[in-house]
Amino acid sequence: MGYAFGRDDVAYLDSAAGAVALSEVDTLALTPASHLNDLQRVRRDYGERAAALIETVRLRRKAIAKLPDSAGWLFTDDAMQQATPALVARHRAARLGGRAVHDVTCSIGAELAELSTMCPAVLGSDLDDVRLAMAAHNLAARKVLLAKADALIPTSRDTVIIADPARRADGRRTHDPAKLQPPLPDLLTAYAGRDIAVKSAPGLDFAALDWQGEIEVVSLDGAVKEACLWSPGLAESGVTRRATVLDSHGGATTFTDAMPDDIPERAPGDFLIDPDGAIVRAGLVRHYAAKHGLWQLDPRIAYLTGDTVPDGVRGFRIIDRLDLREKTLRQELARRDCGRLEILVRGVDVDPDAFRKKLKLRGTQPFTLVLTRIGRDGVAFLCETP
Repeated sequence: MGYAFGRDDVAYLDSAAGAVALSEVDTLALTPASHLNDLQRVRRDYGERAAALIETVRLRRKAIAKLPDSAGWLFTDDAMQQATPALVARHRAARLGGRAVHDVTCSIGAELAELSTMCPAVLGSDLDDVRLAMAAHNLAARKVLLAKADALIPTSRDTVIIADPARRADGRRTHDPAKLQPPLPDLLTAYAGRDIAVKSAPGLDFAALDWQGEIEVVSLDGAVKEACLWSPGLAESGVTRRATVLDSHGGATTFTDAMPDDIPERAPGDFLIDPDGAIVRAGLVRHYAAKHGLWQLDPRIAYLTGDTVPDGVRGFRIIDRLDLREKTLRQELARRDCGRLEILVRGVDVDPDAFRKKLKLRGTQPFTLVLTRIGRDGVAFLCETP
């Protein structure tokens, strides 16, 4: 859960004395091994402020990977964890460039920081006094208006609404739109007829919403980060599903359901390709395959195959196709002197780690084993490790 910051903590951390104290605490290791000694030292020097100082330095260090421009920011643990990675927020801000925007669940201001660079008017609101105070500190150098307001009560006009409902209910992550905070159906009702973009978990039950706009799934460096619901007024004409693949070097590739999806039915080619998770979650595997001259192993399985691999994509050259039988695979891997084995699974109920132990590998050569199914039959593809 992390330390429970209060308004008094934020006021202190935002002061000149707090800045000096944070700078001194930042010289400490703050590792598990040094924790007791570090805590004693900070308590000796700063008394009751010790916990807030240590937690702030810890969160700043942790946030850098996700929010590289957040040096000097204030966080709560929950707010930092839920904050959208800067590159993902920047991508959304670019789609909204030129519009006035209102983030009705602004938290500590991570989304507002990116919006402020591309939008002419930026408003943020939240019900949490502590997070609003932190946002004021974090955005002090930016032209952003902050206010305390309930996300379910409209308080702005002529703005695009942005919302990021909390994704936990009863202490657990939820995929039920009605259990988000604020509940997603209530949020959409409150802003009916308005342009709105709602961030959500990619595993949300979108079918329960009967969403009429666009659903965009975004990944960063191969990891799926979020889905975003774009209302019809913000969606591209003819597009209801989009996958956006980002990388830390500034690369961005987009696939939509308006693209062609005609692909051939063929036997497996020379390579297997596992599409980016955003493409799979957005249901655009066929569209991706059509663009790159690939085809599917099975219409219900996301693995693709072809005789070439798209640039910048990891592909697995097929060495052999085998029955998905433990004895058969153990014998074949032993014959090939396999010692290190990456196991990829899709469409079959196999635990890779448990299965690897059963294969009793004792060799020296690396391989990749792809376990899947074609039709009703389980199949194993032995591949070169890229």
